[in-house]
Amino acid sequence: MSANRAPLFDAVIVGSGAGGCAAAYRLASAGLRVAVVEKGKELPRDASTLDFDKVVHQGLFKSKELWRDGRGRKFTPEEYFNVGGKTKWYGAALLRYGRHEFDADPTHQCLAWPIAYQELQPYYEEAEALLGVRTFATEPDLLRIVARLQSNSPTWKSEPLPLGLASSILDHPLEAARFDGFASAAGLKSDGETVFLSRLRSMPNVSLLTGVAVVDLIGKPGSPHRISGVRLEGGRVLQADAVLLAAGALHSPRILAQYLERSGLAGVLPSAQIVGRNLKLHLLTAVIALSVSRKTDLIRKTTLLLNDTLPHSSVQPLGFDGELIGTLVPRLAPRFVARQIGHRAYGFFLQTEDGSHPDNRVLAGDLPTLDYDAARLGNAAREHSRLVTTFKLALGRIGMPTFSQRIGLAGTAHACGTLLAGTDPRRSVVDPRGRVHGLPSLYVVDGSVLPRSSRVNPSLTIYSWSLRVAQALALELRERRSTTEREAIAS
Repeated sequence: MSANRAPLFDAVIVGSGAGGCAAAYRLASAGLRVAVVEKGKELPRDASTLDFDKVVHQGLFKSKELWRDGRGRKFTPEEYFNVGGKTKWYGAALLRYGRHEFDADPTHQCLAWPIAYQELQPYYEEAEALLGVRTFATEPDLLRIVARLQSNSPTWKSEPLPLGLASSILDHPLEAARFDGFASAAGLKSDGETVFLSRLRSMPNVSLLTGVAVVDLIGKPGSPHRISGVRLEGGRVLQADAVLLAAGALHSPRILAQYLERSGLAGVLPSAQIVGRNLKLHLLTAVIALSVSRKTDLIRKTTLLLNDTLPHSSVQPLGFDGELIGTLVPRLAPRFVARQIGHRAYGFFLQTEDGSHPDNRVLAGDLPTLDYDAARLGNAAREHSRLVTTFKLALGRIGMPTFSQRIGLAGTAHACGTLLAGTDPRRSVVDPRGRVHGLPSLYVVDGSVLPRSSRVNPSLTIYSWSLRVAQALALELRERRSTTEREAIAS
């Protein structure tokens, strides 16, 4: 392609998770030429993504990519490379951040957003409408547990948990029992592919490239500050007026760091020193509450529990059926006993907001490194410990003995923060419009930008940020195209 020829695409999007899907939808709907590049392939539609053995025991759909932790030990994060990204497996709990969670909280090591809640509010509303967010009635087993819990421990408050599930999912018991940690075979979960990419399938201005990874960003010849495209495995080049990183908080910073190093910009751009830092994962613990009665609820994840004495924390039920809960029973118990326990237990997911620490980070390399230590986040670690203790005691008071399992470093479903959004290029990587400081044609629309992890799941906020960034970018790209076309006609 000659230097004077128009780029092949208006925008190339790297990744098809929550941010990538939402950006593709917004840009393509504006008539722009969009390419979405996804490292993985489409998931099968044969119900194998609901198969307990294939998903849980074999880990058939998980990434096998090896990483190192901060001590150099090898491990495999629970990542997924497929069309729709992690939203196919998780992402059904779609909650807004609180207004106060856009402000700084220094005592908890929480950074401020560069925008206020009000600026994201209309995009929250749009995302909720597109994703069909709804609440479901609390099912009988959980209803009894919550009522007894609140009667004995009044500091616990409950509210409906917004979900991206079809209203008809209860008519499909297997889908209802396995939406959390499994991928819907019938399209009953509002994941990024089902809601956003499916609307673009027949549009001639959209190209979806699957099973191929982006290996590098490409700078304009003689002007490395201007990103002009991406290079794929095998050497193919896609050129565009704008490139949007949406590969996720573990992967987007590696792509950017590699380009900055290769281009010589690592020692020039102030924000280069922040790339990959301030990783947040949430502090997470699974608590299993036991009883003598068999539990028959299907969805389970219908209620959010909050406690004013634990302001950075929340509790939601695990959307796990008895078979899956049985896998969390300590290995000392025979497996047939574990299965029986699982069918008489209820699972809960306890999460605490972790603040930002520059040494919690992602580093690129032959084997990438995920260096994260909760001990660097003293107040968050202490609150999470109180959360687990307080909740287990509350369950014990209503006759439900518990055991718990901390979610370790491999649990990366809520990873965020490694390409922080902010106004100061010395302390952030991305500006309030989603552009990388110093690289005006490079944008970030995944969880990397989130300055705070909040006390709830990040999916809805990622969708909303992406819609906001892509809307402004669409206007800019359309104006740029119109100007180019007018100049071409005039010449």
